[in-house]
Amino acid sequence: MAGGKKNYQNTILDIAEALKLSPATISRALNNHPYVKEQTRTDVMEMATKLGYRRNHMASGLRSNKTRTIGLIIPRVSMFFHAEVITTIQNDLHKHGYNLIICQSNDSVNMEQELTETLYASRVDALIAACTLQTVDFSHFDKFVDHGTPVIFYDRVPVGDYKATFIKGSDFQGAYLATNHLIAAGCKRIAHVSGPLTSNLYQDRAAGFLKAMEEHHLSVNPEWVFHQELTHENARIAMQEMFEKDIVPDGIFADNDTTAIAAIEFAKEKGIGVPDALKITGYSNDPRTAIITPSITSIEQFPNLVGTRIVEVLMELLTEEAEGPVYKTEPVIIPVELISRMSTGVNK
Repeated sequence: MAGGKKNYQNTILDIAEALKLSPATISRALNNHPYVKEQTRTDVMEMATKLGYRRNHMASGLRSNKTRTIGLIIPRVSMFFHAEVITTIQNDLHKHGYNLIICQSNDSVNMEQELTETLYASRVDALIAACTLQTVDFSHFDKFVDHGTPVIFYDRVPVGDYKATFIKGSDFQGAYLATNHLIAAGCKRIAHVSGPLTSNLYQDRAAGFLKAMEEHHLSVNPEWVFHQELTHENARIAMQEMFEKDIVPDGIFADNDTTAIAAIEFAKEKGIGVPDALKITGYSNDPRTAIITPSITSIEQFPNLVGTRIVEVLMELLTEEAEGPVYKTEPVIIPVELISRMSTGVNK
C-alpha cells in the first residue's frame, strides 16, 4: 500500500470534543446564531481554524436549498465598464452575506451556454448576466427562470420579452447626446462607428444617432456607418476606408472608447487636426479618455451605480416569496451623462 498522510477532514464533532461543548452549540456558532455568546463564538471560530475545519457549503445548501452564492457571467473581465460593475457587485453582495462566482464568456455564445450549465449545477441562488454580442436565443437561461431562480440581465439584455429583470443604461439617450454635441460643435458630416445590431446596445445607440441627425436635417452617409466588433484593429480599418475618399467626415461618434482612441491615433498619424478638422466622441468614459492627448469627449455610464442597483434589486427578488419566475416587469434604466473634453473643442 502506498504511504502518505491520512486523508482526514475535521468535523463539527471534533470541535465539540475539543471545546467540551455540544455539536448543536458548535453548529449554531458557525452559523452566527444570535443566541450564541460572543466568547463562545470566538472560541469556536479559533478552534475551527486551528483544526483546519472547512464548512461543507454544498451540504448546507442542499439542506436549506440556499447556497448564499450568486453567479455572474460577463463578456470580458478586461473591459473597464464590466470590471467596475463586478467590483461593486462583489463588495455589495459581501455586505449581505453572499459570495460571487465570476465567469467570463469571452463573447462566445457556446461558452455562455456552457457557463449557464455550470452555474445551474452549482445551485446558485441567482444569476446575473451581460450577454455576448451575438446572443439572440436566450433559451439556455430558461432553466433558471423555470426553476424560479432570479435572473438579472444588465447592459447587454435580451431584445423583446423575457421573464427576467433588465438593468441597462439609457443607450438611446447617450447616443443622442453625443451626436447632438458634435452637431452643436459645428459638425455636419458625421460618421458612426458602432457595434453589431444583434445587440440591444447598438440598436439603441444607432436609433439615438439617427434621431439627432434627423432632427437637424443632416444626411447620413451609409459609407460612414459601421456595425462591427469594436476593436482597435477594426477601428483603424474603418478610419482608413473613410479617409481615403475625397469627401471625409468632420465628426465621428464612436460607440466605445477603444474606437475613439484608435481614431485619435489615426488622425495624428495622418496629420488630421483634432478637434479643428475632426471632432470625436466615444462611449463609456474609460479612464484612458481623460489622459490621452487630446482628451476625448465620452458618455459616462456610471458602472458603480449599475452594480449598486443590481444588488439592490437582487436582494428584493431574493426576499420575495412567489411561485414561478421572480422578476421586475419594467426595466431599470441607469442615466448617462456627456463628459465634454478637448476632442470636440471643449474641456469642462
